[in-house]
Amino acid sequence: MAGIYVHIPFCKAKCRYCDFASFPEKLYLAESYMACVYREMAMRKEELKGYNFDTLYIGGGTPSVVDENYIAMLVAAAKKNFSLSPSAEITIEINPGTVSAGKIDLYSKCGINRFSVGLQTAIDSQLAEIGRIHTLNQFVTCAKLLKGKNFSVDVMIGLKGQTPDDVIKTIEVAAAFGASHISMYALSPEDGTPIYTDYLNGELPDADEVADMYAAGYKKLEELGFHRYEVSNFAKKGKESRHNLNYWKRGEYIGFGVSASSHIGNVRFTNTFGLDEYFKCLLSGNLAVVDRETVDKDGQEEEFIMLALRTSAGIDREEYTRLFGKDFISEYKDAINKMNGYIEVTPRRIKIKDEYLFVQNTIIIEFLRNRL
Repeated sequence: MAGIYVHIPFCKAKCRYCDFASFPEKLYLAESYMACVYREMAMRKEELKGYNFDTLYIGGGTPSVVDENYIAMLVAAAKKNFSLSPSAEITIEINPGTVSAGKIDLYSKCGINRFSVGLQTAIDSQLAEIGRIHTLNQFVTCAKLLKGKNFSVDVMIGLKGQTPDDVIKTIEVAAAFGASHISMYALSPEDGTPIYTDYLNGELPDADEVADMYAAGYKKLEELGFHRYEVSNFAKKGKESRHNLNYWKRGEYIGFGVSASSHIGNVRFTNTFGLDEYFKCLLSGNLAVVDRETVDKDGQEEEFIMLALRTSAGIDREEYTRLFGKDFISEYKDAINKMNGYIEVTPRRIKIKDEYLFVQNTIIIEFLRNRL
């Protein structure tokens, strides 16, 4: 099984931390853009006819800012051009400030069965500080519209003035209104974004403070029955994101739209980040790929290790041997010995201990260094 990702690069306003390809001033181009996405799907139909797709993820930007009929047509185009499983997980990202009962109803009717809601924080002053267009009350209204449906909530930690109690409150609000999946991400200030100035001025929480927020959030999520299955992702039993699990298992996926990335047959490729260039390519009958790389066996092994160690399951030794024809313990004995206090080794798996998963980068780097 493989996944489909579609990028909708429009929003009402760009958040201060956003480093994604999004164009709030060009929403008037949404109809033309969606037509190009439908065309791109049709152009990929023949090469992907042997694939069975189990997930469709509509991300952005803010997909819920465009006319809901375009989204319904998008799902129909995916079903028309590709072999999409009848039980496929179909997700759309939504901003609480851009939804209505009518939108949610049409999304459900066209086959969308999972909603990813960008709450970020339950503190209105923090929402305003990072440039979100919604309030806590609008999230509550949105959650009520989603009552009985499968939805996830994004929570961001490391915001200016944020405390562990703020993170706990946000998680409690999300859970109380029915979220079955919560993603808790640390803010990453990227050069070129407005919030990067705050970072340079020392106005954001430091690494230790962010770690305290994560620990508090992790404890609260456990208390509320959410299990961690990846460093930033927590779910009720059976509510894990199948689309994201495919990424972490180094599965195959095809991306459509501006900046969308793909991984097909050990080839990774990315579409242009420029909206005008995307239009030019598709309207002239060409794909908009600007970066393509074939991942060799060494690269595949490196990706496998990096992705698997981010998850609570860790590395499956049998799967590693099946893929690479080697024994993981023998290959990485030096790194295993050096990281002994931070990892668990069983006859079947090697995983980072729960209490160290949030700082997994240092541990993963040690395994990659072992390969040099």
